[in-house]
Amino acid sequence: MPEEKKSVLEGFKAFLMRGNVIDLAVAVVIGAAFTAVVNSVVKGVINPLVGAFGTKDLEKYRSCLKGPCRTNDAGDVVSGVPIMWGTVLSAVLTFLITAAVVYFLMVLPMSRYLARKAARDKKAEEEHAETEAAEIALLREIRDALVAQQGNGRTGPGSGASPGSPAGSGA
Repeated sequence: MPEEKKSVLEGFKAFLMRGNVIDLAVAVVIGAAFTAVVNSVVKGVINPLVGAFGTKDLEKYRSCLKGPCRTNDAGDVVSGVPIMWGTVLSAVLTFLITAAVVYFLMVLPMSRYLARKAARDKKAEEEHAETEAAEIALLREIRDALVAQQGNGRTGPGSGASPGSPAGSGA
């Protein structure tokens, strides 16, 4: 049983030490900070723009489903069934702004970078393949020349020309 626990703990440690978990943790922290920025934009810019046509706060937009809706001074509903569509609209705007910023500032540039990198890698691979093919052709020519030399007056493999042969005399 202790061996099983050890292997489970080792597996958990390996899981935590992988780069993906750390990347995910960083993403969550950055996402939380980014959410605060987006919420500030919605409350500081979008809500006042919408406020030009009605109330300044989107969350105050609502309709009453049943009966007249009344609230007390604390904002709690006393009677009626309110539908808080302003809150939903505010959340949708926050989501759309967040998604647009993530897409245009993170996803799109990363996609372009990866596409350029893939094109560079492909070009380098093609150049490497061409160079390798040229080297192979050259090596084949050298091999064929050596085979031809061995067939034309060589006495043995790798022994060079015999001293009395015309190839050895330089003539």
